[in-house]
Amino acid sequence: MLAAVLKNFNELVLEDVPTPKPGLGQVVVRIKSCGFCATDFKAIKGIRKNVTFPLIPGHEPAGIIAAVGHGVPTLKEGDEVIVQPSGFCGRCYNCRIGNTHYCQHSYTTGGDGPPDTRPGSFAEYTLCEANTIYHKPKSLSFDAACQTEPVSGAWKGIIHLSQMQVGDDVIIIGTGGIGAYCLMIAKAAGAGRLIAIDTSDFALQTAKTAGATHTINPNKCDAKKAVYDILPDGPDLVVEAAGPIEAVKLMVTLLRRGTRWNVFGITTHETFDLDGGLTHFLEARMDASFGTNPLAMEKSIRLLSRGLVNPELIISHRFPLKDIHRAVEAMASPERNKVIVNP
Repeated sequence: MLAAVLKNFNELVLEDVPTPKPGLGQVVVRIKSCGFCATDFKAIKGIRKNVTFPLIPGHEPAGIIAAVGHGVPTLKEGDEVIVQPSGFCGRCYNCRIGNTHYCQHSYTTGGDGPPDTRPGSFAEYTLCEANTIYHKPKSLSFDAACQTEPVSGAWKGIIHLSQMQVGDDVIIIGTGGIGAYCLMIAKAAGAGRLIAIDTSDFALQTAKTAGATHTINPNKCDAKKAVYDILPDGPDLVVEAAGPIEAVKLMVTLLRRGTRWNVFGITTHETFDLDGGLTHFLEARMDASFGTNPLAMEKSIRLLSRGLVNPELIISHRFPLKDIHRAVEAMASPERNKVIVNP
């Protein structure tokens, strides 16, 4: 099969590799669509270093079951499915209390996090454990369905952990793909005023499409003043969905007493300062969110199938697998949003 193999930083090579075969409890999925996540781009460019080579990136897939191993009674060849890239054993303590993303034996297909990193979905086929497979609703295109994983991460961060409530005034810092999904979920959950902050006017225009009531470009104004002109009493919830440490530092300046804030986008090991006494008296509650789990995946599929989150609004580029290097170039452009690879 054809696959995009990352041999080293800045060395992504298209080559033929063996097509996987399913073992006990496994399936092989013929990939129809795979989202291009910023963490994939960071791995390719060496911005993040926790990469084991060689790696087939791509961890936002949807496709069709091509082969089924023994012990998989719920799936058959031809089923249209969505893949959860973060695998789990289902037997350890963390799995049994519902925190499968904390699994002591976790792995990822094409992503990052655990040491056990398996081939991902910038390829024609991907080998998956059956417990990471979800049936795709017929109403969803494969391009939309492959966005289940990032949408699930946004739901998990905003609703499950930061407990957004109807009427909350919400700020999303960073309105690329994941930030746009955060906006859509916040809107669907009944946000009052919904402010998007980004240094890209292209991204801010997309944010308006996704439901933002106000947009702010911190390169063109004093972002904190602009926020408090809109929200004199300050925000109820601030979500950092951007990645750069500057976005986290900006988030800290926006807090008022009782604000909930979620460190969601940054994945690199950089530091920021907190005033201990001020943090104490603010009682601002910090959450963070990484990865996904079956609960979040199921909630995401429901949001997508009901039309409450619409990836088609933010998909800006589509490329066949043979043009993966053009997809990488698109990821580097300020005028892009969600990039999809179609093997």
